[in-house]
Amino acid sequence: MDRLAEPDGRPELLVLRALGLGDLLVAVPALRGIRRARPDARVVLATSAWLEPVVELADAVDVLLPTVELAPLDLAPGRVEAAVDLHGHGPRSRAVCEAVRPQRLVGWRAPGWEGPEHPEDVHERERWASLVTAHGMPADPLDLALRPPDLPSPHPGAVVVHVGAAFGSREWPVARFGAVAAALRARDLEVVVTGGARDVERARRVAEVGGLPAAAVLAGRLPLLDFAALVAGARLVVTADTGAGHLASAYARPSVVVFGPAPPEHWGPPPGPHVALTHAALRGSSPFTDQPDPALLAVTVAEVLAAVDSLQIV
Repeated sequence: MDRLAEPDGRPELLVLRALGLGDLLVAVPALRGIRRARPDARVVLATSAWLEPVVELADAVDVLLPTVELAPLDLAPGRVEAAVDLHGHGPRSRAVCEAVRPQRLVGWRAPGWEGPEHPEDVHERERWASLVTAHGMPADPLDLALRPPDLPSPHPGAVVVHVGAAFGSREWPVARFGAVAAALRARDLEVVVTGGARDVERARRVAEVGGLPAAAVLAGRLPLLDFAALVAGARLVVTADTGAGHLASAYARPSVVVFGPAPPEHWGPPPGPHVALTHAALRGSSPFTDQPDPALLAVTVAEVLAAVDSLQIV
């Protein structure tokens, strides 16, 4: 994928979505709607640079403009035809789009912005697909599949137990992940433990509890594209509410996803071989705390294994 350079003569559409992996994947249907509606345009996605390998797999974007959260964009004012705010519904993301002085602003209704009212209680895929649809770019919220990477899975057919999470509120306990890993290994399944660089020690502890060999710990070792290939070829993904669960949805791989502070009705998997588990009545008030959310902690090992059984993977 190209990085932003000089204009090539096509109209340019800027899309702002400078968030994480799961946030990118729930916006894929909206990106596809934009792409289909404007095949003549150069679609520029302003997002986190590390997401570039997965952005390419969506086949909806021409150019990546690396950005950090809501920093000002390095774009000449007036260069883009339209700026699409897929980032959120607040003054900061609107200001980033307004600063590039596009001919057209695409977002939710706000002072100076024409568009639909921002919906509160909908799934994120539906939220962003409905936004671009209302602006004349029809999008299907279930159009979320990614193209498989052009490289083989490092462990084809393995069970992926993903122990990482962006915040402590989404960290299901090590002992429970380990017990699930042990139970799946006892079924003669290959189990690998994944996570980011900050999750390496946590992954090692899960492997120890689960009786897995050291080689099963892949946390901190896989580039993003290799991780996508691993999930695309997995027999099963067990994870908390993270990008790994959204990748499993994008590749229609069986998954069990444990939810805490975020409701599955807003962030959960689509219809298919997926089970979302939570105890909503216990949900805390903030997703950004360091302590595991009570709704997450209430999910038991037995519930996860029962969900695995319901998927009939073995």
